[in-house]
Amino acid sequence: MLDRLFGKKPEKTRAEALYRHIVTVAREPDLYAGLGVPDTVEGRFEMIVLHCALVVLQLQALDKDEARKLSQALFDTMFDDFDAGMREMGVGDSGVGKKIRFMAEGFYGRAEALRQAANEDDPAGLQTVLARNVFAADPDDARAPALALYVNSAIDRLDAQGGAALLDGGQPDFVTR
Repeated sequence: MLDRLFGKKPEKTRAEALYRHIVTVAREPDLYAGLGVPDTVEGRFEMIVLHCALVVLQLQALDKDEARKLSQALFDTMFDDFDAGMREMGVGDSGVGKKIRFMAEGFYGRAEALRQAANEDDPAGLQTVLARNVFAADPDDARAPALALYVNSAIDRLDAQGGAALLDGGQPDFVTR
């Protein structure tokens, strides 16, 4: 009985496995060397957020309670990691909460912009979102089209895999270059 009271919820364990996979994919050297994502703290943050947002959007599309719980647990796991990372970098306790709130708002904004751009027929929308968020650049940044192709391929592969596979323990099938 105590295990049920104090043990991890199944969605938390699943979210941790998903998050570990997302971080591994987000650290792929080709994202930085091949696609021009800045190899900085901010660039790595953007890649984690991007990949996590793709998974969250896939889960939200299921419109199931179990998927919502997993999506929330994934979000919580990501921000627990960000919190720990900031503390390791020496950010004081009083500053961490403010930064986490700011980052959480940024995640939701990025996820919504990604969702909207991915549903458009015009690839320029996704390129604009990526140029602004990942590259902190003008919409016509030369790196954005290649990253947009990567994201569209990842979306196609995730759509083919389906959110139910993620609920059942599958790892997100992102594009590997």
